[in-house]
Amino acid sequence: MKYRSVKEINWTTWIPEQRVTLLFIIQNNQILLIHKKRGFGKGKINGPGGKIENGETPKQCAIREVEEELCITPTQITFAGKLYFQFIDGFSIEGDVFTATHFTGTPTETEEAIPIWFPLNNIPFEKMWEDDHTWFPYMLNKQLFSGRYLFDEDRMIDAELFLNENAKKI
Repeated sequence: MKYRSVKEINWTTWIPEQRVTLLFIIQNNQILLIHKKRGFGKGKINGPGGKIENGETPKQCAIREVEEELCITPTQITFAGKLYFQFIDGFSIEGDVFTATHFTGTPTETEEAIPIWFPLNNIPFEKMWEDDHTWFPYMLNKQLFSGRYLFDEDRMIDAELFLNENAKKI
């Protein structure tokens, strides 16, 4: 079925094809993002993250992905929100978003990612997934959020964001 809006999707029976995580390190009024060098989202600026492996919790996945992509270990990790993505080609993703305020090690470029620090007031949304600008403000303000998104490849068609149990149409 080709969806035209997030309201057409039965989210109570919806099952994601992939479960993933994102983890953003935020400190000193800066956020550590990556320039994705390969895989899903190649060429975009994003947070480190990836697929949850069997037997792994979302938090364990988030830590592992940061270690693999940036050679650092995040600490003082907090759950920030949930993201649900439906693509019109049928692909679907559920994501857990985390933030961390500390880490050990030195952010290092890997085969997968180039680490880049950005000031919180100069996040490059024009180089990121289109949905990011809708939920980043809530993540940065430590407000729990849940977002539902409909995409056609990398173009956002529709979105719905929930905060404090109240829906806000984007």
